Amino acid sequence: MWGQAMQYHLDGYNSGDPAVAKAIALHDPAQMPAQVDVLIVGCGPAGLTLAAQMAQFSDISVVIADQKDGPLQVGQADGISCRSIEMFNTFGFAEDVLREGYWVNETSFWKPDAARPENITRTQKIEDVEPGLSEFPHVILNQARVHDFYLRCMANSARRLQPHYERALEALEVGQGAHPVTARFNGPYGPETVQARYVVGCDGARSAVRRQIGRTLKGEAANKAWGVMDVLAVTDFPDVRLKSVIQSAQQGSVLIIPREGGYMVRMYIELEKLGAGERAAGRNITIEQLIAAAGRILHPYVLDVKDVAWWSVYDIGQRLCDRFEDDSGHIFIAGDACHTHSPKAGQGMNVSMGDTFNLGWKLASVLRGQSDASLLRTYSDERQQVAQDLIDFDREFARIFSAPPQAGNAAQASALQEAFVKAGRFTAGMGVQYRPSAICGDGAHQGLAAGLPVGQRFHSAPVVRLGDARPMELGHVIKADGRWRIFAFAGAADTGAADGALYRFCTWMQDKAASAWLGGADVGGVDAVVDLRAVMQQGHRDLDLMQMPAVLRPAKGVFGLIDYEKVFCVNPARDIFEMRGINRTEGCVVIVRPDQYVADVLPLGDTSAVAAFFNGVLLSQT
Repeated sequence: MWGQAMQYHLDGYNSGDPAVAKAIALHDPAQMPAQVDVLIVGCGPAGLTLAAQMAQFSDISVVIADQKDGPLQVGQADGISCRSIEMFNTFGFAEDVLREGYWVNETSFWKPDAARPENITRTQKIEDVEPGLSEFPHVILNQARVHDFYLRCMANSARRLQPHYERALEALEVGQGAHPVTARFNGPYGPETVQARYVVGCDGARSAVRRQIGRTLKGEAANKAWGVMDVLAVTDFPDVRLKSVIQSAQQGSVLIIPREGGYMVRMYIELEKLGAGERAAGRNITIEQLIAAAGRILHPYVLDVKDVAWWSVYDIGQRLCDRFEDDSGHIFIAGDACHTHSPKAGQGMNVSMGDTFNLGWKLASVLRGQSDASLLRTYSDERQQVAQDLIDFDREFARIFSAPPQAGNAAQASALQEAFVKAGRFTAGMGVQYRPSAICGDGAHQGLAAGLPVGQRFHSAPVVRLGDARPMELGHVIKADGRWRIFAFAGAADTGAADGALYRFCTWMQDKAASAWLGGADVGGVDAVVDLRAVMQQGHRDLDLMQMPAVLRPAKGVFGLIDYEKVFCVNPARDIFEMRGINRTEGCVVIVRPDQYVADVLPLGDTSAVAAFFNGVLLSQT
């Protein structure tokens, strides 16, 4: 339902699981290699996202190390935003997450009963995600399962990538040469040294990589303690299987997040305010105290906890590094290593994965000679601003959440509900807006596709594939393969014939001058760098694929087989031109980055603007 069947059998019949690449090298987790292209420190969500991304490129050597003794068994993070599911789809495991996870459909709000303030009463239910924001829902799933899916991607790659566990980073040194960074580890086999072209620290809030490059987390220390517990309980609270925000009159607040499986529930429980310099760990809070506090907040409902799967007490301040890289441009940090915040907004894991999804394709493009190393500077520029926006949001969100209800103050009572509604786009992961840069246009022609804002993620919509009449989501053709996408939206009367704007654009794309970055036989094959697709306004039964421009039905592989999957038509029930505000008369070109963000919207006839954009990003491949 959600994905797109992959293409295979290109160079001959291929039996077995098509998701498992033909092995070119067997990874030995017992022996760290002496030299690699990319060294990743940390097997959290940021590190595994990057490892899974880099594993897609068989010509790039990667090693990922962690000081833990094995894979995560019980994860702290559980909320997966709509945007993260879109990202998972590029790796091929969105359907696994959707099958196992709890779908957050509605959020209910509870406050003190005006007649009996010692009791709570429901005030409202709202949709958790605004309609049409994404084809995917907000999902709850144990972080460890997300790790499992990433580990599977890595193990299925051509290099059969696996983590090196029990390796503690001791030192990083930057020198000269092709592999300028030297990393020294201490592990079960004694000291080990790895030389790398690039190092990425994904090793959490106490990051050793961050310390080695002299960056510091700056910001406010937490002054509020929260408890969290995953429990199996019997209760008469009616909304226990809904995401619920509960504010009591005197006992504090609790956020209920139902867990996958139908029975478990997570509770974030507000505890007493911390003193100056005090940490939650110093309170010696017990699980019995957390259960009792939750029970008091839920009054008059009864909470009978039968089993505790996991619990913790935390205090996390909003802190941020000013840069996410070292001065040499060869060492980067991501995730909690460069930004921390409270988990109530459910953004920690999601933003961390977004960090390395942003960085991964840029590293690949530089390492494969497709882009200049200056491209890597855009990582810190883009993601530091995203982290700052998250911290600003988190600070305000936490303030409203913890504000005690005031009897008779209707405006104050509704503030939390309004905050949730307003923050819906942000918590769904759709609040990212990249600023104009070499890889993000200024939106001068935004009016040609008003519903696909430049700098925001490409908002998918239903289409019908011309070659096989398959209904699908257009955005699902984007995979975690490092390629740029050009979606050429044809004008109303354009059928791809020789007298039309689409034909002229495709002819230009096929020209030798453009093929330097389009890709050809000498640079990894057609579509190796930029993948061109066309979207027509006619129905799929009204067009002939074999009459389309040749670049939209290219010959590929050793047999010169035709690719039949590059042209799409409108879905009559949900017209993508109408849904995304695409100019029907003129059509347009939408350039999409490898991380699914819209890089620019340009006129279909302005080939010089398209060339100027890519010439500013990609090196000549001839």
